[in-house]
Amino acid sequence: MRYLNISICILLFFLTFSCNEDFLEKPPLSQTTEGLFPATANDALLATNGAYNSLRQWNLNAGGFPLLDIMTDQVTKGSSAGDGAATAVFEDFTFDAFDPAMERWYATLYQGIRKSNLVILEVPKITMDEELRTRYVAEARFLRAYFYSILVRAFGDAVLVLEINPPLDLTRTDAQIIWEDVIIPDLEFAVENLPEKSDYAAEDLGRVTRGGAKALLARLYLYLGDFPLAQQYSEEVINSGQYSLEPDFEDAFNVESEGGVESVWEVPALPFGFGDGGNQYANTWGVRGTPNRGWGFGRPAYPWIIEMQNNEDPRLDASVIFLGEVLDGIEILGDDATTDTTRVDGQIVEIECYNQKVWTPGTTAQESFGHNQRIIRYADVLLMAAEAANENGSPNVALNYLNQVRARARAGNTDILPDITATDQATLRLLIEDERNYELAFEGLRYWDLVRTDRASTILGPLGFVEGKHELFPIPQSEIDISQRRITQNPNYE
Repeated sequence: MRYLNISICILLFFLTFSCNEDFLEKPPLSQTTEGLFPATANDALLATNGAYNSLRQWNLNAGGFPLLDIMTDQVTKGSSAGDGAATAVFEDFTFDAFDPAMERWYATLYQGIRKSNLVILEVPKITMDEELRTRYVAEARFLRAYFYSILVRAFGDAVLVLEINPPLDLTRTDAQIIWEDVIIPDLEFAVENLPEKSDYAAEDLGRVTRGGAKALLARLYLYLGDFPLAQQYSEEVINSGQYSLEPDFEDAFNVESEGGVESVWEVPALPFGFGDGGNQYANTWGVRGTPNRGWGFGRPAYPWIIEMQNNEDPRLDASVIFLGEVLDGIEILGDDATTDTTRVDGQIVEIECYNQKVWTPGTTAQESFGHNQRIIRYADVLLMAAEAANENGSPNVALNYLNQVRARARAGNTDILPDITATDQATLRLLIEDERNYELAFEGLRYWDLVRTDRASTILGPLGFVEGKHELFPIPQSEIDISQRRITQNPNYE
């Protein structure tokens, strides 16, 4: 399959929109021509939903595969030995600028940005209900900020595109400028103009909210090391009264909790193909073999499993599917072509198991396409607030938030996961890191957490991470070539 370079996409990519009155169900497809679209209030809805549809694009997730997880100590490549062999280079950090996953990821992010720009630039010209028009623009600005936040974290300085048809001679813009002039202002606009979660109708599940914008700001301020603002925005989400923890940890991921009390922002999906509302995210992770739920890429790492077992952490059972386990009346037998237990020098290094957080009831791969991908959970907001409070010199505030997450995890069993009482900043910092490791496993956050805290070389060095190089990914070589080297490469990838 051939993938368009972003430079080509800027000129030639025609937007494909999926939507209807209920935002997701039975979305018709249509192609549009610039200059004629959007022109009406219904067009504004179509254009906004088209920007949302980028979130379900398979390539938006690091080129399709859970590479951000595979690169951590939580996850190994998975699948059968010969399938998707190209993903193995991310497990040992030997990938380079010619990797097709990088090209797919990079291009898809810019496609999402272009769709968002269309709404931001054209919808304000439409004569329609002013409040609704402003909300659509706020939704699009949130999405543009989200796409750009991935770009600058992954690739650093990026080509800044704020037009629908920009010139082809653009070069990279300093990441700090993109943070200050685009990402943060876009999210601040979203905070001011989006409704709270409770103000949306049920059929609008998945639309971004004021709480979602504040939570994303908190996440990004943590990444930037601005702990006062990270604490401010995370606590505003906590104090909003819009969210709470599900009573049981496993309930945060099941079908019944979609759009539930713990969901701050998620990507809704239906069990069909992409054009009909499906999302291949869970299918990529899903159980391989019997039952056939997907490809099995991204297998929970055996050492991480042992850590959880040693801690007697009950979240293990709700995070990992083991062979022989029965879920929704279905026995998990796994893949005949995959070794159940892999040993090196007599020591177990890997077992066949799967990510339970993406499980949806069913016996075929198709049902996996209906998994709602949770991007921000309330548990994450509590842990962000804990981390920020600790860095701001308020350990007791941090302990309050941290221990709420641990209390839910132990499910009333006072013999395990006792409340943490340490108030020394350095000690508490590592304890919060551990809690994020276990609570948020396989949710695409561990790699960013280790990079932003300068802990990547310590934890991931044995896996191949090189300090001064792997904090960023390589700019796709095709982008450098097509720009006639106006776009430059990241350090140590030449």
